Amino acid sequence: MAIPFDPARSLLLTDLYELTMLDAYRREGMEAVASFELFVRKLPPTRNFLVACGLAQLVDFLENARFSDDELDWLAESKRVSPELIAYLRAFRFEGDVDALPEGTVFFADEPIVRITAPLPQAQLVESRLINIIHFQTLIASKAARMVLAAPDKILLDFGLRRAHGAEAGLMAARAAYIAGFTGTATVPAEPLFGVPIYGTMAHSFIQAFENERAAFSAFARSRPRALVLLIDTYDTEAAARLVVRMAPELAAQGTPVAGVRIDSGDLALHARKVRAILDEAGLREVKIFASGGIDEELLARHRAEGVPIDGYGIGTSLTTSTDWPALDCAYKLVAYAGEPRRKRSEGKATWPGAKQVWRRYEGGTMVGDRLGLADECQQGQPLLVPVMRRGQRVAPLPSLSEARERCARELAALPEHLRRLEPADPPYPVEPTPALVALAQACDRRQQERAR
Repeated sequence: MAIPFDPARSLLLTDLYELTMLDAYRREGMEAVASFELFVRKLPPTRNFLVACGLAQLVDFLENARFSDDELDWLAESKRVSPELIAYLRAFRFEGDVDALPEGTVFFADEPIVRITAPLPQAQLVESRLINIIHFQTLIASKAARMVLAAPDKILLDFGLRRAHGAEAGLMAARAAYIAGFTGTATVPAEPLFGVPIYGTMAHSFIQAFENERAAFSAFARSRPRALVLLIDTYDTEAAARLVVRMAPELAAQGTPVAGVRIDSGDLALHARKVRAILDEAGLREVKIFASGGIDEELLARHRAEGVPIDGYGIGTSLTTSTDWPALDCAYKLVAYAGEPRRKRSEGKATWPGAKQVWRRYEGGTMVGDRLGLADECQQGQPLLVPVMRRGQRVAPLPSLSEARERCARELAALPEHLRRLEPADPPYPVEPTPALVALAQACDRRQQERAR
């Protein structure tokens, strides 16, 4: 039975065990208020920090999440859950509270990114899609931030749609990279949907379709792109650069001055130096050089250290698939139920109990340490989690995309210098649990041991 399906709002987009657990909760009358927190257990060895991203899409989802009649009819026919649960799901609306790190906030291992407080079935059901939304954009924003730090004075563009793992991933990667500091993207809907500036040049196939590069460049210029960037490495990079020099006056006279050239293959640093010399000798110092093809943060850092004359980079696969570390060890865990703190003690996966807050301390504008404690504690420093939703409604408009981008820029500027580098930080950034949190964890352990007797 095929059914219409809208992934942006469908609650059927979940793991099966969420539904079967809901059925059991309902049968047992377990609908008291629960708190769950999403966090990353440990940082990847190639990350000194992470950047929270995706909250806007999560809030949109929670506000609009529904089961359609077709979905519930299919679920009923599958006989995987009870008729009583089907009736419950038909009226399902998220009515809980959300506290979260604002988008663009730097965070570290064990620090909650999002806390959901709601009746247990509601808080449980949103788990899969919540992780799906927050994990991916956080992953990409964190990768993009490394690139921004590696090349702070360069134009960085997302070219990764065609290598992204699906349409939504391509769009969300463009958004996350922009928040982290990228200049824009080649993915067209990112501009009307989110306000991310879009950029584009041409493909090698365009050059190959014409008799020669001159004909291709002339035809492309006549299409009047906003900024004319010519791809020059289809046949002979330096020869094409000389052709650009010869054509530049006539193109400018036609009202389409050459804004830049792009190199997509070979030794990018070597070609860039040769092309820069050719352009400069002809007086075309204002023409920028762009590079693409196999770019990652290590190459960006190396080019910066070597003074390679590349003005901007188009970055695809390494960004949108986070090739060096394509997933974060994140988890969404129960921390309180029915007024009682809860703690997981699984080997290597133990959690801190209770609803928590993170307080960050600064010295001279630089982050110096975080404290992880209970949400109702009073600690020195800036509390990072803020109220986002209450009883299923937004408490205030979310920050705009530009505001999230500005926050991320401030956060990256406030990182200690050794965390801004690509190599693993030594020492790592300090995150200390408060004595009250440690005491609560010990009390939970004692209570669990007593109940197990």
